[in-house]
Amino acid sequence: MSEAVKEAIVPEEPVPPIAAGGLRGFIAKFTVLKGAQRELWLTFLIKFFIYTAYSVTNKTMVLWLSKDLGFSDQASGALVGWVWAPAMTVFTLLAGSITDAIGLRRTFFLGVAICTVARSVMVVTTIPSLALACGVLPLAVGEALGTPVLLAATRRYSTTAQRSISFSIIYAIMNVGYLAAGYLFDYVRQLNLHVSLFGFEPSSYQQLFVVSLIFEIVLFPVIYFLRRGAEATDGGPVIDETSRNRGTSFWSETGATVRKSAIDTAQLFRRLMGQSAFHRLLVFFLFIGFLKAIFLQLDYVFPKFGIRELGLNAPVGKIANINAIMIIILAPIVGGLTQRFASYRIVVIGAVICAVGVFIMALPTEWFQTAASSGVGEWLGRVYFGVHGNLHPYYIMSALYLIVFSVGEAFYSPRVYEYAAGIAPKGQEASYASLAYLPFLVGKILVGAGGWLLAAFVPEHGPRHPATMWLIFALAASVAPIGLVSLRRYIRVPEAGRPD
Repeated sequence: MSEAVKEAIVPEEPVPPIAAGGLRGFIAKFTVLKGAQRELWLTFLIKFFIYTAYSVTNKTMVLWLSKDLGFSDQASGALVGWVWAPAMTVFTLLAGSITDAIGLRRTFFLGVAICTVARSVMVVTTIPSLALACGVLPLAVGEALGTPVLLAATRRYSTTAQRSISFSIIYAIMNVGYLAAGYLFDYVRQLNLHVSLFGFEPSSYQQLFVVSLIFEIVLFPVIYFLRRGAEATDGGPVIDETSRNRGTSFWSETGATVRKSAIDTAQLFRRLMGQSAFHRLLVFFLFIGFLKAIFLQLDYVFPKFGIRELGLNAPVGKIANINAIMIIILAPIVGGLTQRFASYRIVVIGAVICAVGVFIMALPTEWFQTAASSGVGEWLGRVYFGVHGNLHPYYIMSALYLIVFSVGEAFYSPRVYEYAAGIAPKGQEASYASLAYLPFLVGKILVGAGGWLLAAFVPEHGPRHPATMWLIFALAASVAPIGLVSLRRYIRVPEAGRPD
């Protein structure tokens, strides 16, 4: 998703540029939100709560599966990478149809209700079958329902003039949610609370699920204040009476819409399969999937690696937050500076930078011991990481790796979706752009093998060879730039409005 939304936030309609320049023009970009209806502001708040809860859960999942439910590194990695995450992607495809059938407000309530029940189960049970069947799988459904709804809500509740800045704010809020989740993940683990409620003593990871559950519960009153049928138009806010008076035949209406969507999707793929540009786009997305696997390992592999190499209370959330901080700063800057260049070329540059960044983690730790002991290292450890005493070289290496990787991500990630739309035949731009989830699906499948890498090279007990694990990750990341360059003549398609 949920991850796919991170980079697919692009206004669907062109917005006329604001005439004013300089500081006045910059401020004017935000003042267009003056007078925005309350539903837009509520959507921003919902976005923050949903993504904070989701990110806390994502960082906790593999640790909870291993420590509380007793799954091995291999099994927990496979459950997250090959079951939970792909299931969420598949359910996301159906969520749009459900939203069309029952409306935004009902879909929000349905998704939050499912997530609330699922998270409650994950808080109280340590029975693996019950936790998976009534917790993990329903949670994938509930999370999936929130993904397309937030985008649809942002579009519906903003005017044409407000749309561009609204989508930019939604993107920023999502990353703020990731940041908040990283700090909460570290804070709750470091508190090491021992709480007993009627004999029930939740572990640190169950306590983290409690935190995400609180965010979920708070969403109910926020969603309540969304007016049914509300919509923003350039002529002012309106209430769509058709939506307000939508029929109460919930299941029949939803079922009919989902069936129609499935038929339309099948027909779409049959039509696309006959187009050479579609085949090339699939190969393009396959290579991008190797980069997405490296991004996804921040939640599914890095927490265990950090805890085992740096200690139980290591601030792995703060380390991962470097990525979110860098993307918030760099994405708009890089986007503006590279706008006139072809998307394919920028994607290749970004892929090379990302791969180089991962190789930093495969280098000998001795090379970074001096940096860890320097004044800069001591300041970084004390001020940002909150670590006192000698700083492990992996702190420096992780910071450098994430800084370089984030620079590459700022180059390639937004342009992937622009490339997909740019090579689409006229009239099929939406069809091609809708395939943007595929790299994440490929990445999830690849990162599912992360548990085997952890067990082999960074086991909980026994000798460790973390550099070897990171070398494998770096070589996997290198598949993307090597493939994009070597198969350039086959993959690349002329982009509309771009020089070759």
